[in-house]
Amino acid sequence: MKKLTLPLSKDIVKELKAGESVLFSGTILTARDCAHKRLFGILDEGGKPPFEIKDAVIYYAGPCPAKPEKASGSCGPTTSARMDVFAPRLLDLGLGAIIGKGEMSDEVRRALQRNTSVYFAAIGGAGALYGNAIQKSECIAFPDLLSEAVHRLDVKDFPAVVAYDCYGNTIY
Repeated sequence: MKKLTLPLSKDIVKELKAGESVLFSGTILTARDCAHKRLFGILDEGGKPPFEIKDAVIYYAGPCPAKPEKASGSCGPTTSARMDVFAPRLLDLGLGAIIGKGEMSDEVRRALQRNTSVYFAAIGGAGALYGNAIQKSECIAFPDLLSEAVHRLDVKDFPAVVAYDCYGNTIY
């Protein structure tokens, strides 16, 4: 299992191969459907996003509320295909990587290749495991969206599998 520190350099991304298991530590952002729609409204109007997209890692998830002694509650992945319409544009704007569950479109795969980026698969049903990897959680955009707001998560030893590498190879 390869240990990675975020953000990922393009050289590291080029070393990753589809099917490889990884543990990463660093900062990731959460964003689901509603947050993506709102972000695209801002971008379509020529506005500045409320967070840096370049080199960011977006996890398609919505963290549950934390218990008092925890940084986050359960935080499992949502179905990535629902973000197929958003991912290519974000990748073209410099998004570094995606984390989610399940297959994504050929258009997303081409955008990953074009931008030397990677898509990691997280394990569905393992939200508690992922919640325990979160050391700090902060809502940074769209708090009115509640669980679909954008959160900045500091994670340690977050497990995933390289689902699509930057060469177009996939585990699916």
